[in-house]
Amino acid sequence: MEGMKFEKLIAWQKALDLTLTIHEVKQTFPSDEKFALASQIQRAADSIALNIAEGSTGQTNKQFLTFLGYSIRSGIEVIACLHIAKRRGLIDDVVFERTYVSAQEVIKITQGLKNSLK
Repeated sequence: MEGMKFEKLIAWQKALDLTLTIHEVKQTFPSDEKFALASQIQRAADSIALNIAEGSTGQTNKQFLTFLGYSIRSGIEVIACLHIAKRRGLIDDVVFERTYVSAQEVIKITQGLKNSLK
């Protein structure tokens, strides 16, 4: 079985890893955050991987660049949500740092992919 183009992209693979990391982190949030910040951070993380996949398939480079831009913005949203979670005492410094670094790596790799297409 031949895979899809996006499945070979390191940016997508790392983004997929981040979705799992975020899923694990949000499971520790209290129930009153279930439909608020937990939902927001998961949707943002999922959006990174989904936009890379959608943009890579059958699109022109210009269209792919647009989708990569959406992915990067979603990565920044994940980081903003991490800051909110830390400020609210939902995650500790260790979880914040580990997850922040993962999100930042995904953003940098996606930005590198975007720059390679320009």
